[in-house]
Amino acid sequence: MFHFLSQLDGSLLVWIQNLLVHDMFTPFFKFLTTIGNAGAVWIIISVILLVPKKTRPVGIISLIALCGSFIIDNMILKNLIARTRPYDVVSGVQLLIARPNDFSFPSGHTGSSFAAAVVLYRELPKKYGVPALILAALIGLSRIYLGVHYPSDVICGALFGSIIAIFISSAFHILKDDGNLRFLDRWI
Repeated sequence: MFHFLSQLDGSLLVWIQNLLVHDMFTPFFKFLTTIGNAGAVWIIISVILLVPKKTRPVGIISLIALCGSFIIDNMILKNLIARTRPYDVVSGVQLLIARPNDFSFPSGHTGSSFAAAVVLYRELPKKYGVPALILAALIGLSRIYLGVHYPSDVICGALFGSIIAIFISSAFHILKDDGNLRFLDRWI
């Protein structure tokens, strides 16, 4: 059963690439992946949110969610599952960027993107949250487009990042409402 699902995942990746990959789009998707490297765009946004006192809690929650995503996705799950990258095992996959040197599952780019974007969606007005979710989805799609992840890597990265964001955001508010974060009062 696992072999069948893996083959289906690989076939879906090749189909998506055959449908979407074009010289005109490749620079755009490379740019998206680049800003998603190490969660860079999300770290920058989170740090900017730390500046105004009004959005400081959102910046804190986002940075904690990013750390959680890094630990769970990149340090634990990637090494535990050790899934080979699709370009090494699926014929027809076009690798359009340099080879990543870690495992495939889950997509760390997508996990960190959704960890931060879901926090922004939950904590900020929707005029900021919705574009954040769209950017997160595009960064995830870029990983498939560029041939470095299976669709299931990206879907699970989005799911794990979203769960982490919801957990961290909820825990932050529960602790704050219970007075357990008083040590942060002068900062937030």
